[in-house]
Formats: sequence, C-alpha cells, structure tokens
Amino acid sequence: MKIKITADSTCDLPASLAEQENIHIFPLYVVMDGAARRDGVEITPQDIFDHVSAGGKLGNTAAVNVGDYLEKFREFRAEYDAIIHFTISQSMSACYQNANIAGAEVGNVYVVDSRNLCVGISLLVLDACRMAAEGASPEEIVAAVEARRDKVDMSFVIDTLDYLKAGGRCSPLVALGANLLNLKPCVELRDGAMDVGKKYRGSIEKVVLKYLADRLADAASIDTGRVFFVKSDGFSEEFLEEARAEVARLCPWGELIDATAGCTISNHCGPKTLGIAFYRK
Repeated sequence: MKIKITADSTCDLPASLAEQENIHIFPLYVVMDGAARRDGVEITPQDIFDHVSAGGKLGNTAAVNVGDYLEKFREFRAEYDAIIHFTISQSMSACYQNANIAGAEVGNVYVVDSRNLCVGISLLVLDACRMAAEGASPEEIVAAVEARRDKVDMSFVIDTLDYLKAGGRCSPLVALGANLLNLKPCVELRDGAMDVGKKYRGSIEKVVLKYLADRLADAASIDTGRVFFVKSDGFSEEFLEEARAEVARLCPWGELIDATAGCTISNHCGPKTLGIAFYRK
C-alpha cells in the first residue's frame, strides 16, 4: 500500500529531510501589510525580523486553506492509496479543521492533530514515515502516533516578549516587566497548548545553557533515540555549536537533527529563540 505523508509548515522539518523522506509540506500564510505570503516560499523569518526592525507592524499567521489542501490531496490520491497529514495543534490553528474538510471530500485522507507545534510535530512525522516504509496500514500508523503524541517534550526559550506582545499573546505590562527584569521564559507544550514554564534571568546565551541542562536533567525518563535542535536567527554560529555540543553531551542521542524555526514560530517568538524536542518514555 502506497501512503503519502504530509505536514503543515509549522513542523519546521529541514527541507533536505523532507525531500529525503518524500514528505510534502503545506505552507501556512503570513499576512503582512495586507498581503498573504506563503511560509518559506514567499516569505522567510528574516523578512519578518527586518520588517519589524524597520518599524513595520508584526503580521499575523493564517492557516492553510481548504482549497490548498484539496488541490494537493487530489494530486496525491491519484498516485497514492492513502494520505496521512499532520497539523499543528488544533487549539492553535484552523489547519486541522480545514484539512479534515478537504480530506473528507477527497477520501482516504487521515488527518492527525499533532497536539504540538514546530519540531515536536516532526518527531511524529518521521515515525509515520518509518512505519509506512515498513508496510504498516494507515490505521496502524495513526493509532501509533496518536498514542505517542503526548510523550513529545517540546519547549523553547525566547529572548524577548515583544513579539508575543505584538501578536496579542502577552500583555504589554507582562512584557515590560519581563524586559525590565531581563527574564527569559521557557515556553512548553502542554495538553496541545503553549504554556509558560520556568522563567530564567540573564543573557539569552546563558539562559539557553541553563534551559538545556534543566530539560535534559532526568535522563532516565528520556527516549534518546532522536532529538531536534531548533533555533531562530540571531545567535552566533559559535554559540550554536556550543549549544549543540551541550545537547549531545547531556544525553547519548541516537540522532540529533538541526532545524531552523520557520515563519510561524519566528512571527510569534522573534529572533534568538531556541528549543529542543524529544520523546519521554
């Protein structure tokens, strides 16, 4: 049985890996100055940062629409027996709803609510690819990834709350207080939604190293098969090498995948955001 695996661009899967595994990525939209641009196709995170730095208003992100899904789902169903599509948590976007509408019309489209975002989704996507290659049915794959999705540990630390404030996800007063106190919050995925965890203080580089040590402290509870290391622009390459080395030092990973945050995360969290995603046992 031929199964096509697809995902929304919020998964931030490296393009080389998507190509290698034959995964189609549906771009979300960033609406800026009245124009809707496709994530990673017509707009990049650096475009967003440059626009805001120049005094421009932060844009909004918009879900993949039903028409976009229909077009590609129909194309893939002409070649594949079934499609398994992964979306950002339905509590954060209409992607899941829109994909289900399109999938119901096309048929044999299985839509998975990842209950996650960013590379937390990619962990599930790669599991689905492996199972499809091993000959598992769509039902078996969906059941397996849905059983494992709540074991994904996805978190990141951010340098400034200004972008969350501009996007309405943080009050101006909270952002001002955090900036005055030089606080860097850790954002965690809990029950399919973003939640603030530990708050760190200091430069983002020092905070990142503390955050990594905290997240990876309980090694016995971690599935060390694979970890994603994801960051937005703004860090020096020297520091990123140090941070990657720290991730590798703290746990004996079978695979460490380096990824870059796309427009969805970058638009909400800004530059100098860094996170990791892995499974808990």
